[in-house]
Amino acid sequence: MKTKLVLWGTNGQEQRVLIAMQLRAADNKVDIWTFPESIVTEDFSQKMLNEWRTGTAEVTFPEGGTHLLRELAVADSILPDDLKVERTDLVNRAQSEWQFVVLSSKLHDAYRSELHEMEDKIKQMTAYSGDVWDSLKGLWNKVQEQVKDRNLFREHADTLRDTTNDLFERLKGMRSSMANEFETNSKQLYGKFSTALDDIERKVEEGLHRFPGIFEDLKSAQTQFRDAKMTREHSGEIWNRIDNLFKVIKERRFGNNAINDTSAVDRMERRYEGLIGAIEKMQQSIERDKDDLQFQKKKIAATDGQLEAQIRQAKINMIAERIKSKEEKMAEMIQTKDDLEGKMSSQKERDAKRATSQAHYEAKKAAFENQKQPRHHNNNQQQPVQATAPQPKTEVEEVAANGHAIAEATDKVS
Repeated sequence: MKTKLVLWGTNGQEQRVLIAMQLRAADNKVDIWTFPESIVTEDFSQKMLNEWRTGTAEVTFPEGGTHLLRELAVADSILPDDLKVERTDLVNRAQSEWQFVVLSSKLHDAYRSELHEMEDKIKQMTAYSGDVWDSLKGLWNKVQEQVKDRNLFREHADTLRDTTNDLFERLKGMRSSMANEFETNSKQLYGKFSTALDDIERKVEEGLHRFPGIFEDLKSAQTQFRDAKMTREHSGEIWNRIDNLFKVIKERRFGNNAINDTSAVDRMERRYEGLIGAIEKMQQSIERDKDDLQFQKKKIAATDGQLEAQIRQAKINMIAERIKSKEEKMAEMIQTKDDLEGKMSSQKERDAKRATSQAHYEAKKAAFENQKQPRHHNNNQQQPVQATAPQPKTEVEEVAANGHAIAEATDKVS
């Protein structure tokens, strides 16, 4: 789309003049030169129409012309009132097209500013960031949509594409380096966990008397595993081994039904561990947003153009709202954590009381069963059965019955 126009017209003195106009897209203004017919040669006229207007060559203007600068407005004409042209349709068309050129240029400048911002952030990075990659990808998707809708000129889109490709290449280099380092660290962690789990498996085979300590060792390994960063393959293998060991230990300690029996404390502990992990991730996300907010505030202080300042201020507001929302969510998560800690403490107390009651009941029941063992007689003669009145319960029987009732009541309360 051309940004220059040359045509004949008349000035306020009804003198025939050659009018040349050029758009300043960055300033939203139009340069207007007028040359009286008396100083316009045929050669100058042809050069202005065929070379200057098309942008193929610069042309030296003769002395005696005039120059003025006009604001490009939607409603007002770009020509002053004292200039009349023979082809008003060309002026009107140029004015409408130049409005689009200005807006397209501003859009290009906005995207270019975002890319420069990305470039500054990437220069400061010491390691690959998936968030920056996603942001750059999202920005390029927006540029492609504008190109598809023909809101950006092809030359503008080409410059944005070249800059974007360069930034993607830098990120790819960081990602490749990080992937190699990650693989190396993953192998080291895999070996560490494998050694620890081998030792636990060996202890499991040694005997039941050591299971309480083994169970704590396995829980410690599980906690460390959740914080470990490993490849999907390594992580999957270690997790399967930990899960299988838990099942083996529970089965040997409590029987086959223990695998499917999950206590309330176990469920709450798993929920608690998951909640702690979610809180840590939320905190990291808030910290990243705060760093981004400081970066935007630093950049807006050095911003020259009004449009760029408005864009950055909009980003600052958006990030601030995002931080506020995340902090509110995190406060709810912390409150849930505190509530869950209280519930776990109360549940452990109830479980301890129930276990004590159950132990007393089992002991009394065993004593009662021992007293009920039949006595052996020396003669084989069958003794006659005599009808007797019901005897009152012995002290042992009474205690056993009460113990059974206490256990049932405790189960109901729990």
